[in-house]
Amino acid sequence: MKPTLRQIINRLLDHYGPRHWWPADTPFEVMVGAILTQNTAWTNVEKAIGNLKSRGLLDPQGLADASNQEIVELIRPAGYFNQKAKKLKIMVGWLLNTCGGDIEKLKKRDPEELRKEVLGLWGIGPETADSILCYAVGLPIFVVDAYTIRVLSRHGLVAPDASYDVVQALTHQELPLDNSYLNEAHALFVAVGKEFCKRKNPICAQCPLKEYISL
Repeated sequence: MKPTLRQIINRLLDHYGPRHWWPADTPFEVMVGAILTQNTAWTNVEKAIGNLKSRGLLDPQGLADASNQEIVELIRPAGYFNQKAKKLKIMVGWLLNTCGGDIEKLKKRDPEELRKEVLGLWGIGPETADSILCYAVGLPIFVVDAYTIRVLSRHGLVAPDASYDVVQALTHQELPLDNSYLNEAHALFVAVGKEFCKRKNPICAQCPLKEYISL
């Protein structure tokens, strides 16, 4: 039986409850975390965030004023630290030039134009851009990741090689365009993907979506 997107999300919500993602004290911390989490585990990001926080650099002006080498050393646990330091510098420069570092002002911008600008920043792809827009700015946009594609493809809703845009278009078509809902939906896909719908050796028998598995 092929489930609908809403059935999948409702079942995951019943199983996990609200995920309260993204874990951060401020919207700016979310933006920094969205860049640091590229190609690394969240536990590594937490270490890098902690280092930045201990130096008082988790605000736009503080990060802008910090030297590149200082940032590199502080974010080293997150890996790819030279590239990520450059991305952070570019992002924070854009943020200060665009809205003086006041992320609340970004909410008043045209969402499509804002997304184009964020995607235009060096090293920022769709998943990172949409994480920033969804979790930091609060726009009603769904963040697609490998977990989402894996879960949806195994239940026949998208092809295994479906593109980011195709999957996002499907979610925006079938789900409420509400930030809180889309935020929660993405976090639930991450949870089930990590725990049950693994890339290798998925644990289907205990999965909360097991009733939808075609035998």
